[in-house]
Amino acid sequence: MKLAQLNIARIAYPLESEEMQDFVLALNAINLLAESSSGFIWRLKDDANNATSFQMYNDPSLIVNMSVWDGLESLRHYVFNSGHTHYLKRRKEWFIPLEQTGTVLWWIPNNHTPTLEEAQAKLDLLRANGSTPEAFSFAQPFAAS
Repeated sequence: MKLAQLNIARIAYPLESEEMQDFVLALNAINLLAESSSGFIWRLKDDANNATSFQMYNDPSLIVNMSVWDGLESLRHYVFNSGHTHYLKRRKEWFIPLEQTGTVLWWIPNNHTPTLEEAQAKLDLLRANGSTPEAFSFAQPFAAS
């Protein structure tokens, strides 16, 4: 089993704005850091090599990040103990807090590539039921079954 993750965020300004410039300019470096991190397997990306063109919930102010990892510890290390952390600390500059959680984790078969529809269903499940083995959070993870 592999670990899939989805993270959505509501941008505070248009991506082309001066206020978002540091975030947009960091995307390639942060994506490269993820791809070179131990345990990284796959990430959602568009022709610009990021995922900013994808939408969820029919809301153009939401941006998407989705990836697959070999397990929880490798994803946790990347998110909280790498160069990614610097940008994570700055998220209040670029994003409006969501009313509900914007991050979901779930286990997938080894050769499966998750879809945005699947990810949205997992996020909806987490929002409705809290952490379960089918959809969970960093705070309340479940082992692969």
